[in-house]
Amino acid sequence: MQNFNWTKLQNGSDIRGIALEGVPNEKVNLTPEIVTILGQSFVSWLVEKVHKPAAELIIAIGRDSRLSGPTLMQAVMEGIASVGATVYDFEMASTPAMFMSTVTPGFDCDGAIMLTASHLPFNRNGLKFFTANGGLQKKDITDILTLAQSNHFQPAAATGNITKHNFISVYANQFVKQIRESVNHPDNFEQPLTGLKIVVDAGNGAGGFYVDKVLKPLGADTTGSQFLEPDGTFPNHVPNPEDKQAMQSICQAVIENHADFGIIFDTDVDRSAAVDGVGKELNRNRLIALISAIILQEHPGSTIVTDSITSDGLTQFIEQDLKGIHHRFKRGYKNVIDESVRLNQAGQESWLAIETSGHGALKENYFLDDGAYLVSKLLIELAKSKLANQSLPDLIANLQEPAESAEFRIKINVDDFKVLGEAVIDKLQDFTSTQADWKIVPNNYEGVRISCTSASESGWFLLRLSLHDPVMVLNVESNVDGGVALIVARLLAFFLTTESLDLSAL
Repeated sequence: MQNFNWTKLQNGSDIRGIALEGVPNEKVNLTPEIVTILGQSFVSWLVEKVHKPAAELIIAIGRDSRLSGPTLMQAVMEGIASVGATVYDFEMASTPAMFMSTVTPGFDCDGAIMLTASHLPFNRNGLKFFTANGGLQKKDITDILTLAQSNHFQPAAATGNITKHNFISVYANQFVKQIRESVNHPDNFEQPLTGLKIVVDAGNGAGGFYVDKVLKPLGADTTGSQFLEPDGTFPNHVPNPEDKQAMQSICQAVIENHADFGIIFDTDVDRSAAVDGVGKELNRNRLIALISAIILQEHPGSTIVTDSITSDGLTQFIEQDLKGIHHRFKRGYKNVIDESVRLNQAGQESWLAIETSGHGALKENYFLDDGAYLVSKLLIELAKSKLANQSLPDLIANLQEPAESAEFRIKINVDDFKVLGEAVIDKLQDFTSTQADWKIVPNNYEGVRISCTSASESGWFLLRLSLHDPVMVLNVESNVDGGVALIVARLLAFFLTTESLDLSAL
């Protein structure tokens, strides 16, 4: 392992790698041997954090449906047990469930690991780590990889036990209880979703449990639910609520089955989106608006933290219609969640942090980005709406949506791409100051957002550097047909003044 590049496995606050052959030029670097060492490293890290010897630690392990999951899971469990810690084997699980194992009475695990690479291709896998304080931060992952590199792990005198537990049923039952109590149906307390047809698309990931363990006990008709069987080849569509084909598939299922509601999860269930009874997507700005409407009924005046690419119409809806505060922050679900936590610590009440990707975290639920928790909140409101002879989408009837929106990725063809990218952003601000109908929007936390005020453009754009790649991301929205093309044409003329940008996307 001397020449192994451990740092290459770090992806922000996760570990990600290539676990299987099968994609040209992608060499496997997340092997059972590597994962065994990572398990041992997590134990060493945890011993220091919770001040317990390894023999007293309990660590839960779960995985999604990836083909490499069973082999890597066995390896990480053996690594953890080899240094004396007890392992709880949860088999197929969701990422949020793994965190919940650290705070659920009767389990109270000291740490947890989820094997997942979210919606990435079949050959990838990764590890997400949790303690009762939440998901590990970027520095924690760096520290674990440093321990892995030194690889000084002494086998324990007594190997830790590995025991199977059906935690996903315990976790799912928390939603059943929550929905029953929150709806408080006057005639059917046990089955408040009776009379509602709800279809679920799990994308062949880990989310299929929601049908049998949550919806059916609550009385919902789940006929037409699809791709519930775990299959790590993901044969039907990418398990990603942001993917157009995936959303089209669940919308079609709602229409064909005359359903009242549709739910779609990503592979490991930390993200979700929904579909209303006429087959219209409830994702991105619409999903944020809907959960904001629910949260601001419960917590008037709360601050809603979102990522930077949310629409002007959403801000207007949150602040004018719902009387809340919209705090538009950076891309990256961890950034959005951490900012909401920071605001609360500073005395500014914030009950919701949500990114347009479908990562939504609520203060009432440990600020855990849990796709199943998010849709459970929506289902409570759906059942209440039915009791009141109303429709769930009525909550967002006043949301103004753009006529057009687009995202362009502009590649930067130099090694020091961050320096060039920042220079382009600075130059764009200077250029904007010479344009009478373009104005810099205040409080930019990443890149620069410009408001385009002419009647022919009527919109905005945001230019920012990608979090990890040599790419500048340009998001453009317009309230008029043809507006995006006009804005992009003006920007293209500006970008042509800088060399080393690949403008083919524009």
